[in-house]
Amino acid sequence: MDQYPLGIIVLLIASVLIYLGLAHRVLDRMRLTDRGALVVIGAILVGSFIDIPLPFIPFDTSVNVGGALVPIGLAFYLLYRAGSRKEWVRALLGAGATGVIVYVIGSLINSGATMEPAGRYAVIDAIYLYPLVGGLTAYLIGRSRRAAFIAATLGVLLVDVFQFVWLFNQGAPANYAMMIGGAGAFDTIVLAGIVAVLLAEVLGESLERLSGGPRTDGRPPELVKGLKKPEVNRTDAPVKKTGPETIRHNQGKVADVHEED
Repeated sequence: MDQYPLGIIVLLIASVLIYLGLAHRVLDRMRLTDRGALVVIGAILVGSFIDIPLPFIPFDTSVNVGGALVPIGLAFYLLYRAGSRKEWVRALLGAGATGVIVYVIGSLINSGATMEPAGRYAVIDAIYLYPLVGGLTAYLIGRSRRAAFIAATLGVLLVDVFQFVWLFNQGAPANYAMMIGGAGAFDTIVLAGIVAVLLAEVLGESLERLSGGPRTDGRPPELVKGLKKPEVNRTDAPVKKTGPETIRHNQGKVADVHEED
């Protein structure tokens, strides 16, 4: 259990919740099916044990498949399915802001090893602090579930990129090993993405209800109609099948309406 224990445990718990059908709402809002989410989790788990070495780097550098490449692929897929250009902008801005904020905090609390920025204020373990800070920053900027998840995962991954650039400029020795998206970063990426989505689901939904429902001022009439009577969207096209997948697909259309804020 010396490799990514916390991240793997969290992913296994998420898999069980998805399998039991307890994550339908969140997955619908993110335009993911249960099967698709389980495939992604499986790819992350398997890929967490696969490292791809980077050539022509002056020190030992590799990229973890499960902690870097799979989350990047998922983030770009979610960007492709994003509801609006505004959501694209929020997601990418959130990723940049999350990366910068987490990196700055990391430079303050690091242990001050030879090839690490010196730290001074180690109050809470980074494996808990980074996901909390990253998830909160991503949610505040991303707002929607998709944008918050993208901002959190890409933002925390950017921290490893910043660290790589810092090591390169510092002239790290050839025997120094760095893994982008691996080790502690794997846990942080997984937890930050989940924290961001949970904040968007719980806090965002609560604030929306307290404000009297989704905002309608200035929105197109068809969008307002969907917000007030989402069942209309479920019958806007002939449906030959009425199984669970068909119902969830049409609910996903309603979810997109709510996400386009």
